[in-house]
Amino acid sequence: MVDVWLPYGRTDVCVRIPARNLLGSIEPKDRAGAADQKAEVERALKEPINSKRLVEIAKPESKVAIVVDDATRKAPSERMLMPVLAELNAAGVKDENVTVIFGCGTHRPATTQEAAEILGEEALKRVKVVSHNASAPDLVNIGTTKTYGNKVMVNRIFVEADVRILLGDVNYHYYAGYGGGRKSVLPAVCGADTIQRNHAMLVNPNAHTGNLENNPVHIDMTEAARLAKVDFIVNVVENKKSEIVKAFAGDLEAAFLEAVKLYDEMYLVTVDRRAEVIVVSAGGHPSDINLYQAYKGLDNALDAVKRGGVIILVAECLEGHGNQVFYDWMTKLPDVKAAEKEVRHRFVMGGHKALYLMKALQNHQIILVSSMPDFYAQSIFKLKTARAVNDALTEAFKLAGSSARVWAMPQGSYTLPIYKAPEETKA
Repeated sequence: MVDVWLPYGRTDVCVRIPARNLLGSIEPKDRAGAADQKAEVERALKEPINSKRLVEIAKPESKVAIVVDDATRKAPSERMLMPVLAELNAAGVKDENVTVIFGCGTHRPATTQEAAEILGEEALKRVKVVSHNASAPDLVNIGTTKTYGNKVMVNRIFVEADVRILLGDVNYHYYAGYGGGRKSVLPAVCGADTIQRNHAMLVNPNAHTGNLENNPVHIDMTEAARLAKVDFIVNVVENKKSEIVKAFAGDLEAAFLEAVKLYDEMYLVTVDRRAEVIVVSAGGHPSDINLYQAYKGLDNALDAVKRGGVIILVAECLEGHGNQVFYDWMTKLPDVKAAEKEVRHRFVMGGHKALYLMKALQNHQIILVSSMPDFYAQSIFKLKTARAVNDALTEAFKLAGSSARVWAMPQGSYTLPIYKAPEETKA
């Protein structure tokens, strides 16, 4: 037997896997954070990619708009913002001419407490702060995306600024491929109809985690950000401890793509065979605080398990399902086809998780190990359940056979395994 420890809430649980069945453990290649986080952002600002320095772009009289993530994201906005403000001040820009916009997309506005947590008390005292409203009556039409004909309605403050800056972190995203870069325009500061039209394309097979090639959601987002005439971005890649490993600054697309490369180096893992069973932890708290969040770990594991195989999702789900739209769609929509139709015509954030779970259930048997009541897990979300991970593994062997091969994946939300068949040996 091989003992594999898996994060579960704020603790760990041990799964005992027979050595003859275990293929191995799929884990990210974590890196140490920069010794001085602020200095790393300052370095990036001094060495912009395909761009002039911000101190050269901004003029003393410039009105500046800076988009940061809202409370639904965990980007280190304060650690990026303070060096950016210093750079703007060095160009002669006064703090009173700087507006920070929380890129809320269709989410609710940031509360006063959230604003302080995201930006820090010092920044709040120095600059104006607003939350984007996707239904605001004064959004500005800046044009239509070339490839998909999406009319791009954008926050007026952002459009009317002389210098437009985006701050964010790069990570994996279900249908945009990656977070960061252009996402700080669409959806962050766009109108509800623009966001709806963009997100409805998530049903396209190329709109998936870790993919930018021919991804319509990404392409449309990029074209919208170009129309918005973004002047400068700062994106960071963090490790599992939320420490900045490296910062990337400069051109909208070039800096973002460099950050994507590093993110893949750390979190993308190639596997040369698919297992019949995969035991995946969402990564513990807060990644498994509810099923809505924990699903990311399951979704990331899909390419490492065979069609028809068994996925054991280890996630505490202390707060239950975590999203009412997710719950409602699972109860009212009978199948994938109905969910895809709903996405195209009436997309609401949360509904996409129902669509993805339905798709996963089409091709795999899923056993949830959690504190969630069986009624919800089984009746609403159509999952098999087990109270302990070793009970789940016993059930998985009954379903897949006693000789089934097993992958373990302790950090599911932070790891993306990609299957690549081993090259045939040349004769």
